Amino acid sequence: MSKPDVHGPVALTLPTGGIVPAWRLPLLALIALVALLLARYYDTAEGMVHIWIRSETFTHAFIVPPMVLWLIWRRRAELQWLKPRPVPWMVLPLALLAALWWLGSLVAVNAAMQLAFTAMLVAAVPTVLGWQVTRAILFPLAFLFFAVPIGEFLTPVLMQYTADFVVAAIRATGIPVYREGQQLVIPSGRWAVVEACSGIRYLMASFMVGSLFAYLNYNSLRRRLVFVGLSLLVPILANWLRAYIIVMLGHLSDNRIATGVDHLVYGWVFFGVVIMGLFFIGARWAEPEEPQPQGNPPAEPAMAPRRGWRTVWHAPLVAALAMVVAQWPFWLPQTKPQSEQVSVGMQLADGQGNWQRTAEPPVNWKPAYQGASQEILRGYVSAEQRVGLYIGHYRRADGASAKLLSSVNALVTSTDERWNALPSTERSLSLTAGQVLPWERTEFLGPEHGASAQRPHLTVWRLYWVGGFTTASEVKAKLYQAWLRVQGKADDGAVIVVFSTLADTAAADRQLAAFVSANFDMVQGALSSAGTPQ
Repeated sequence: MSKPDVHGPVALTLPTGGIVPAWRLPLLALIALVALLLARYYDTAEGMVHIWIRSETFTHAFIVPPMVLWLIWRRRAELQWLKPRPVPWMVLPLALLAALWWLGSLVAVNAAMQLAFTAMLVAAVPTVLGWQVTRAILFPLAFLFFAVPIGEFLTPVLMQYTADFVVAAIRATGIPVYREGQQLVIPSGRWAVVEACSGIRYLMASFMVGSLFAYLNYNSLRRRLVFVGLSLLVPILANWLRAYIIVMLGHLSDNRIATGVDHLVYGWVFFGVVIMGLFFIGARWAEPEEPQPQGNPPAEPAMAPRRGWRTVWHAPLVAALAMVVAQWPFWLPQTKPQSEQVSVGMQLADGQGNWQRTAEPPVNWKPAYQGASQEILRGYVSAEQRVGLYIGHYRRADGASAKLLSSVNALVTSTDERWNALPSTERSLSLTAGQVLPWERTEFLGPEHGASAQRPHLTVWRLYWVGGFTTASEVKAKLYQAWLRVQGKADDGAVIVVFSTLADTAAADRQLAAFVSANFDMVQGALSSAGTPQ
C-alpha cells in the first residue's frame, strides 16, 4: 500500500447548520463594531425612532431593520462560499462620516447626524468583511437608509405642484377657480392644499416598497431601475389625480361627500388601488430568482499549513481600529451647557429717527418661533406709518428645543388656518453704511369676514442674524453657525421679522424699508450686546 500524499488537496465536509470557520472571528468582530456604534451614537438612533413614532410619514421605517436582516439571511447560502477579507483603509471613510456627524451635532442638524450614523453602520461591513461580501448584500445595506427620517423638505414643493395640477385640471373641466397661494376658491366653496395633500407619505412608502419589490422580483438592473422610477412617479401623479377627484366630488355633491373624514378615506382607498395596480402589472414581468450555490462551501486543504496570527486576527484588529476611529468626536472638548452661560438681556431702544415705540404691534400676530432665549414683539410708528418688529434671540444650546433653525419654527405654522401664505420672494435693501440686507418677503392673507369687509393683510420681511452675519437663507445661516462653532466662537443667532398691515403691498414695502433703514443699527446693536460671552 502506497503512502498518501499529505500535500495534496483533501475534501472536507463541514457540519450542516454551523458557521463556516473562516466567518467566525470576522462575524464576531462586525457584531462588536455595530454594537459599539449603536451604544456610542445611541442618542441619534433614539432620535430616529422618536421621529418614526411621532410622524406618520416615517412609520414605515419600523420594518426597515428587521427587513434588512431578513434580506441578508436570504443570501446566507451564497455568503458561506465567500471569504471575509477586511479592508483596513475603510477606517478613513468611517472617520469622515464621524466628522459629518460631529458637524451636524454642532448646529443640531438631525438629518446630517442620522445619515452619518446610518452610513457608519453600512461602512462597517466592507471595513470588517470586505468588498466581496459587501457586493453580495449591497441592496440590503442600501435599504437600511430607508430608516433615516428624511424627505419632509420636499413637502412645500409637492404641495405647490399639487395645487398647480388641481387648478389646471379644474380649469380644463370648465369650472372657474381663483387661487391664493395654496388655497383654491371655486363657486361651490374654498379648498386648501395642506401638508396631508402633498403626497409625501404616499411617495415615501411607495419608494421603499417599490425598491423592495424590484429587488425581489427582477434580476436585471434595467428592470429594477425602471420599476423604482415608476414607484416614484406613480404616487406623485396619483396624488395629483386624487386631489382633483376629491375637489370635484365635493363640488358635484354640493360638499356633502369627500369632506372631513371622507376626504382621508377616499384618498387612501384611491392611492391603495393605484399602487396595487402598479405592483400587479410589475409582477407580470417578474424574472425567476437566480439560483444560489448549493452544498457545503469549499474547505481549506486538510493538511494546509497553519495560518499566522496576523491572518487569523486580521478582522478583529481592523474592527478594533474602526472602533477607535468612530469615537473621535466624543473625545473633543464639549461646549458649555446653556445653563452655565451668562444671560445678557437685549437692550432695545424705543426707536431711532422719526420712529417711536407704541403700546401694541399693528396686528395681533406673532411668528411661530419656539424655544427662544429672549423674544421682543413691538410696534413702531412714524407719522401715519405703523410697523411691527419681532426678534427671537437664540443662545448656544445643546437642547434640540432651542434651535433657531428647525422644522417647527416658521412665520406661520402649517396648522394655522387663519393666514394664507402667498409665494415668498427675495428682496435686498441697501443701508446708508453700505451694508446690504437680504430679506425674504412673504405676503399673508387673513380670513374673510363678509363680502364687504376687507381681508386682513400682512407683508412680512424676515432675515437671520448669526454673529453679525445676515442672510435670508436657512442653509447659509446653518453653515455659518457650524463654522463659528468649529472655531470655538459664539454662534448666537436671531430671527428678525418686520411686518406691515397695509393692503397696498408697494406702500407696505416702502414703509418697511423706511423703518429698517432707520432702525437696523439699533436692532443689530441690541443683538451684539446680548451675545454669549467668549
